Amino acid sequence: MPQPPSQPTNSNTSTTTDVTPVVALKELVARLHREQNKIQDLLSSLGFALRSFNNLNQFLELIPLMATRVTDADGSALFLYKPNGQVRLEQLHWQDSLQRKNIRKALETASSQITLLTNAVPLTMTTGMLDDQMHRYLGPDVQIFGTAILVKHNERGWLYVLSRDPDYTWTETRQKLVRLVADQTAVAIENDELGVELRKKERLDQELEIGAEIQRRLLPRQCPKIPGLALAARCKPANRVGGDYYDFIPTNHNQIQQEGKNHVTSTSVLENNTSVLDNSGRWGLVVGDVMGKGVPAGLIMTMMRGMLRGEVLHGHPPKRILQNLNRVMYADLENSNRFVTLFYSEFDPQTRTLYYSNAAHNPPLWWHAATRTITRLDTLGMLIGLDANSQYEDGQAQLEPGDVVIYYTDGLTDAASASGDRFDEENLISALNTACRIYSEPQEILDYMFDKVHDFIGADKQNIDDMTLVVLQIKE
Repeated sequence: MPQPPSQPTNSNTSTTTDVTPVVALKELVARLHREQNKIQDLLSSLGFALRSFNNLNQFLELIPLMATRVTDADGSALFLYKPNGQVRLEQLHWQDSLQRKNIRKALETASSQITLLTNAVPLTMTTGMLDDQMHRYLGPDVQIFGTAILVKHNERGWLYVLSRDPDYTWTETRQKLVRLVADQTAVAIENDELGVELRKKERLDQELEIGAEIQRRLLPRQCPKIPGLALAARCKPANRVGGDYYDFIPTNHNQIQQEGKNHVTSTSVLENNTSVLDNSGRWGLVVGDVMGKGVPAGLIMTMMRGMLRGEVLHGHPPKRILQNLNRVMYADLENSNRFVTLFYSEFDPQTRTLYYSNAAHNPPLWWHAATRTITRLDTLGMLIGLDANSQYEDGQAQLEPGDVVIYYTDGLTDAASASGDRFDEENLISALNTACRIYSEPQEILDYMFDKVHDFIGADKQNIDDMTLVVLQIKE
């Protein structure tokens, strides 16, 4: 029986049906692999550029070029907002050098139109306006895609990618690549700004260190040797430059009055705190505090030191010295909202008498060795710089061997513990009473009292003020 003719097989159809998905899959895998390699190369190049370039402009020059290459576009443009709100074409890359000039002109014209409106329009609205202007001046044949450059959530500019190819499409991968380049641009901008701030801080630190060094030199380097007297002093500014002040000033009243004796000038007498010339004469002992702390307070303190040392030369009593100092400084402090508290005293080694006047400073504490009691040394008087016509009073104290007087600033009594409690004058008096009973030297008394304050403050020392303490002890 004859066999029926076999049906022709469509081998081509079968092969096409079997092979086409495989080829398509291979092509897809290859394309994804190329895109992955492109992303890796982009990340590597951008990372290298971020590490290598110290100049932001050098890095920004690469951005449009890299954005163009990773997206296979015709060009890319980087726009940045200036501090005054203007929009400026920062960098442009265009593959066709013949068209680059016209493209640049069109983009600059588009951004200039936005510049005219930025004073009245928020930057958040500038983006849509920039898109409209770019479409207007580049024409309908140019496809654009842009993404914002965000630094700390603030819009700082835009990165655009441009193409003249009518079949060009903004795939999700291309959009991600553009955003990736924009993000790296934002990182570079932020790093540059942080670098600028760091350099400013370094310059400020250097200036503060110079100021601190000058202030350290203005404070006594060591306590003078005064007959019948032992001294210890410490000043701890809260910052590198502080507003606390203490000084030991040789008045040399007798020597100044002796005309022509050795021809000693006022400058040489004042600048040498350890002068052996007429060391038996009166010595000015002073402590002061400028309201506030830091550089402004330090500048006022420095100015006050020079003026006070000049006043001491005239040989006036303490109240007259404060009165003259107040009149001179009033003009400089009147509009500064800063005032000065000051306690000025003069010790006479011949009689062991302390003459003093107070301009609203914390009264020094006087420990009487004979009775082991404490009294305050105080007179009425206003802050320096508060009223040009302020009047001051004189006081005096007859000191005896073993007596201790401490001059201090409110940084000690205002020192706060973690709970917010203040060390206050009561604790200071208690610490002084204990120290004078236990120790026999001023330095030991000073160290003990500072230790008590630091123990009271504890580990948290963020809000401490300038602290100054001077200990005076009468010897046999």
